[in-house]
Amino acid sequence: MLTLCGLIVIAPIVMIIGVLIVRGAPAINIEFLTQMPRAGMKEGGIFPAIVGTVLLVTGAVVVAVPLGVTCSIYITEYARDNLFTRLVRLSIVNLAGVPSVVFGLFGLGLFVIFLKFGSSILSGSLTLAFLILPVIITSSEEAIKAVPMAYREAALALGATRLRMVVTVVLPNALSGILTGSILGVSRAAGETAPILFTVAAFFLPRLPHSIFDQVMALPYHLYIISTQVPNVPDEIKYGTALVLFALVFGMNLVAIVIRNRIRKQKRW
Repeated sequence: MLTLCGLIVIAPIVMIIGVLIVRGAPAINIEFLTQMPRAGMKEGGIFPAIVGTVLLVTGAVVVAVPLGVTCSIYITEYARDNLFTRLVRLSIVNLAGVPSVVFGLFGLGLFVIFLKFGSSILSGSLTLAFLILPVIITSSEEAIKAVPMAYREAALALGATRLRMVVTVVLPNALSGILTGSILGVSRAAGETAPILFTVAAFFLPRLPHSIFDQVMALPYHLYIISTQVPNVPDEIKYGTALVLFALVFGMNLVAIVIRNRIRKQKRW
């Protein structure tokens, strides 16, 4: 029964990857990966969309990971179990279930309009950071809780302050779990369309950004555009774009997974 359930889960994934490779691989070449789109996105490449996606995901991770880890440290190591901390945990759980389009409207109202960042990389990255924050906080909190209490007691018995104990003992041993949350966050941020639609994504912008206040093209939105808004786009370009997006997310995850596995091998518990 368990094997059957596993096959049911794996089969659609294998089919999706197979379709992307069979139908998208003919479009993958140097020009497709390094050139600007032209002829109304029916020819040329998707280089600006690749760069835009990398910039947005990087910005989101740079903001969300320190903020999420700091929040999880406070909840786990400093905060008392009272009404306030219970409300914080409840809010985090609720945020994890909020649809991405709501985050997009939040980013539009706060970053684009109220803070006057405009439709820019900064607005898009901050919106994606808030989108992935609940996942990072939850996974980091569980990773920190998994560190044996004896480690904390030993550090405090040797005269370490609580902050030094957290930095030198707890965080290094919880790093693999924190990376797991970051991996999940990267996967979600790279594939979201609604948040960047309101805050940063450009319909057609065949150039690279010059600052964090510029708009950019992004692979998820670009794929949506060429699939629904631009007529007569060859199917191989659509599937090729989807394949590049999949490969980009897979590559980011693979790097993080390799780092996480190396850290896990150093653990002695």
